[in-house]
Amino acid sequence: MMNKIDGVMFRQMIKNGAQNLKKNADYVDSLNVFPVPDGDTGTNMNLSMSSGASEVEPVDDKHIGTVGKHFSKGLLMGARGNSGVILSQLFRGFSKAIEDKDTVDTDQFIAAFKQGVKTAYKAVMKPVEGTILTVAKDASKKAAEFEGQDKSIIEVMQATLEEVKASLKRTPELLPVLKEVGVVDSGGQGLVYVYEGFLSALTGQEIEEDEDQLNNELLVDSHDHDNDFDDFMSVDDIEFGYCTEFMVRFEDGKRAFDEDEFRQEMSDFGDSLLVISDDEIVKVHVHTETPGEAFTYGQTYGELIKLKVENMREQFRTVHGNKNDKVAEKQSYDTAIITVSSGEGINELFKSIGVTHVINGGQTMNPSTEDIVNVIKDEDVKEVLILPNNKNIVMAAEQATYMLDIPSAVVSTTSIPEGLAAMLSFNPEAELSENKAQMTKAFEFVQTGQVTYSVRDTKIDGIEIKKDQHMGIANGKIITASDSKHTTLKDLINNMIDEDTEIITVLIGEEGTEEEVESVIEEIETENEDVEFEVHNGAQPVYSYLISVE
Repeated sequence: MMNKIDGVMFRQMIKNGAQNLKKNADYVDSLNVFPVPDGDTGTNMNLSMSSGASEVEPVDDKHIGTVGKHFSKGLLMGARGNSGVILSQLFRGFSKAIEDKDTVDTDQFIAAFKQGVKTAYKAVMKPVEGTILTVAKDASKKAAEFEGQDKSIIEVMQATLEEVKASLKRTPELLPVLKEVGVVDSGGQGLVYVYEGFLSALTGQEIEEDEDQLNNELLVDSHDHDNDFDDFMSVDDIEFGYCTEFMVRFEDGKRAFDEDEFRQEMSDFGDSLLVISDDEIVKVHVHTETPGEAFTYGQTYGELIKLKVENMREQFRTVHGNKNDKVAEKQSYDTAIITVSSGEGINELFKSIGVTHVINGGQTMNPSTEDIVNVIKDEDVKEVLILPNNKNIVMAAEQATYMLDIPSAVVSTTSIPEGLAAMLSFNPEAELSENKAQMTKAFEFVQTGQVTYSVRDTKIDGIEIKKDQHMGIANGKIITASDSKHTTLKDLINNMIDEDTEIITVLIGEEGTEEEVESVIEEIETENEDVEFEVHNGAQPVYSYLISVE
């Protein structure tokens, strides 16, 4: 009976989990609520898991804590998309629970799963049930039923895997959109493949491909859920008024650091708490009314470094949200502005209004935390602003700010039009926090539309959609579908226009044409004389047209 595992076995579990996920990544990519050609959960989880596996491959150590530490580091740096970041946090907590152990027994194995779930939930500002988080939590609860029962690790892993699959089937009962479309969650499916790999390593068996796999339920990508990571709010809504950040360098003779205890006690000071630590330092972000008390508490562990306090109420009182202040091109990197973009035309647009660093990516190609950090790694930069321009990149961008050792912030744009609007409010003379608030306000009133094609037959929000039809998506919701791209574009724009509309910007993608846009504009202008159009060649893939309505 296998009652303990060491670093050698855990490394094999990681390897098998990564291989099984990689083998099935295309299948997970194809499973998406929206029938658009942008499914990327499988790709993101595969690349994240592969990064973790690559980090442990050269580690020749039987100490399971050492292997876990390398695994966590690899996952953290390679995390892509919301699903990849959540996966990295699941195993960050798992690895933290075993870091000081040579081997782990069954109960310690179970405890590590529980710690992984706790860490992942803490990392997500607004957890959505019916996603990979729920699946991981249910599996952990099932494993916990075996505590103190003298069961083998194989038995626990078998029960855990069975519960992962059962929980996955229940996800449509938790998310109405899943039930409407008749699908389950894709992030949860990815976790199934990882856990299947773990069990195969424990039993020494090969994983056989399920012949009925392609007949399984479809599933939604966790990035379809509207995770709101924006810090913007009204002054009256700000309960804790000081955005407080600091780092503590641990010192001998001071209080021994325990991350769980530290996190629990820091949570008493306010909200929006983030804690990241290693063996030498802890980095803290918290919104509080008493920053001085938070600093004093931090000093009980060691020396304070890199202190920063910002009055958020004052920041928002001074926000004007002027969208017309264009930024002169800057040659220095007092403030590096990193944006994620796809399409040469769009890249040039961003550069023309002040972006200093463009990372090629977006739908189907989410950059990792490490990609974001590395883009300025060897440059002299005083501070950083990051525009992810995709809701599935926001978490990786936020994670990158905690890896950088200079002041940094994320302006949580979720589309290219939002990113462009935000950049028009960047002020090179303003403080980092002021720019974040001002740029956030600037894109709040931007409507985003896309025209793309369907990759399968489906019905969603009452709209019947056939494979290869053109679809019009407004603010994340499919509102029209047609065999005609011209008709789809026109219907989409007409749906987005209201009496307050002033400017409509159209970015032409690889599958779009200037002639088609001009024809649609001519028809729309006959009924909307006061609306102005701007047209640019974005050359973006996936989307024939990107629309911005302001």
